[in-house]
Amino acid sequence: MEKTKLPKIMRDFLVYLTTIKGKSPRTRKEYEYDLTLFFRFYIAIQNDLDITDITKIDISTITIEEIREITLEDLYLFMEYCEVQRGNSASARARKVATLKSFFKYLKGKRRLLEENPADELETPKIGRKRPIYMNLEEATQFIDGIQPNHASPRNYCMMMFFLNLGIRVTELCQLHRSSIQGRYLTVVGKGNKERTVYLNDSCMQALADYENSGKASYKGEGEEPLFVSQKGTRFTRQTVAKIVKRINQQSGLQKERLTPHKLRHTSATMMYKSGADIRSLQHILGHSSVATTQIYTHIEDEELQHVLENNPFNIVRER
Repeated sequence: MEKTKLPKIMRDFLVYLTTIKGKSPRTRKEYEYDLTLFFRFYIAIQNDLDITDITKIDISTITIEEIREITLEDLYLFMEYCEVQRGNSASARARKVATLKSFFKYLKGKRRLLEENPADELETPKIGRKRPIYMNLEEATQFIDGIQPNHASPRNYCMMMFFLNLGIRVTELCQLHRSSIQGRYLTVVGKGNKERTVYLNDSCMQALADYENSGKASYKGEGEEPLFVSQKGTRFTRQTVAKIVKRINQQSGLQKERLTPHKLRHTSATMMYKSGADIRSLQHILGHSSVATTQIYTHIEDEELQHVLENNPFNIVRER
């Protein structure tokens, strides 16, 4: 399939995202997709083209003069198109709003190419905050016990211990180097290339020692040696780690619905919060830029609290 040719201003923006803003390649691809779709849509409505065949529209010739003509109403039309004709969810549309806001802010604030930013007043769709899905302690124990003993089990066990004890993201785990460990401390590179240091407890240290002594595969790639190496001698991808989690879930007999590495992170955060971790400590451990994100874990015990209040000895209805 032929790669879409992008206008220079868009290529410049994508370079800015990764080199200056520190966005991941995955985020860059998402922004590229959103902007490509928007410009194709804009060209279609300006030239009365068939919008059902939008993928064939060439955006490579778009100029800054044309971009200056884009209005807030054009952005609203695009969001309506995404919702009605493409069936995008609120979260998918929210990402597109974030992409457009970031792009036009770059053009006006960094490049000084616009006098007015049409995306300033573009609202983000409201997204209902979902409760995190997690395993309880009994389920997590069954999951860990389900790691089948074989040549890869010390490595897989160590990775699961890192998820459950440290609450790290799957991309963070894949990006770990051997040099990331200094004594009992692990340096994790999170979103936006922000580094944080987390303490390795006894469970992690023992799992790590067992993995290091297991005759693990040698790294055959280039660059710094990863902490976790696949049997082929390569660095792990998110997809491969997700397959390992899925296989352990099946082999353990737990069969937890849609169990992913991210659910293991939720499990870790939930257990730490239930064990008395304060919200600021949890924010640092998880690498959240905003404490508001961490606060989703303060709501997990609503049903338990309700049960406590129902069983309060003073919960007696008296006739008056």
